[in-house]
Amino acid sequence: MRDFNSAQQLSDTHSSDTDTTFQLLATTSGERLDRWLAEQIADLSRSRVQKLIEQGQVQINGQVCTSQKVMIQLGDQVLVAVPAAKPLDLAAEAIPLEVLYEDDHLLIINKPVGLVVHPAPGHEGGTLVNALLAYCDNLAGIGGVQRPGIVHRLDKDTSGALAIAKTDFAHQHLQAQFKAKTARRDYLAIVYGAPSSPSGTIDAPIGRHLVDRKKMAVVPEEKGGRRAVTHWQVAERLGNYTLIRFQLETGRTHQIRVHSAEIGHPVVGDPVYGAGRSVGVNLPGQALHAWKLKLQHPVTANWIEAVAPLPSTFLTLLDVLRRRAGLHTGIAVNLEG
Repeated sequence: MRDFNSAQQLSDTHSSDTDTTFQLLATTSGERLDRWLAEQIADLSRSRVQKLIEQGQVQINGQVCTSQKVMIQLGDQVLVAVPAAKPLDLAAEAIPLEVLYEDDHLLIINKPVGLVVHPAPGHEGGTLVNALLAYCDNLAGIGGVQRPGIVHRLDKDTSGALAIAKTDFAHQHLQAQFKAKTARRDYLAIVYGAPSSPSGTIDAPIGRHLVDRKKMAVVPEEKGGRRAVTHWQVAERLGNYTLIRFQLETGRTHQIRVHSAEIGHPVVGDPVYGAGRSVGVNLPGQALHAWKLKLQHPVTANWIEAVAPLPSTFLTLLDVLRRRAGLHTGIAVNLEG
């Protein structure tokens, strides 16, 4: 059951093959329906709520409501029906993949910047899933029809190591490792500024931004945030910039990007959490790379460590910043430990 800061849940949220239903009881008054619902249901953006209202999917006290501006009153019983997403027609596409590890059970690739992981409205094709359907035999349906083989995700403009399961058993085993935090994920990022400490831990809950529902933010757990822990260590100081190695203990959406911005060092090139800043170098996305992935093989139980080479744009940015800081270019960074 979810926790709501200005609503009580009348019954457990439930799903069916057709939709998901939320039943809420208002414990405050005087807020617009669309804004109130977006605050209560973290999975729904305000624009998504507005469309549901327009489509007649929201009821107040048993009556369909199609006005976004209706003011919630104390004691209102609100029902929201969220129709199930229509299945996408997934097509295999011959998109080149950089393979870091592969056997009959799993695959680890180095995802490039700009590649969306799975199809969604606006990105029906040209995704990693489309590429995997062409690359792997019998992948369809592993772990779900819409996201075959996908164990975890990377943002569109984040590059690096990503694991894909080839069997249902491997999918369940790998997902369990991420949930139990036995799989280790190390990232490299170039951030603005110079942290005063050589290392640290950020323990701050992350949830949907309370105003801009398209963003994530540090949000108290009582307002919907979920515990998020990120460990970090300075890898190289670059004057007014820093190369940092991050290790995820949890895996919240945009976790590193939100946490690094929260401590005053947003990731270079991040259009959402580092907006308004410029490094003077043309980048295709944020300077964030899933550098190393360590996990246990689902069948042999042997440990596998895949290291994803840094993209050329990341290396170019490093060299530019080293030159600006009066450092030697092209040097190797000590990333051991």
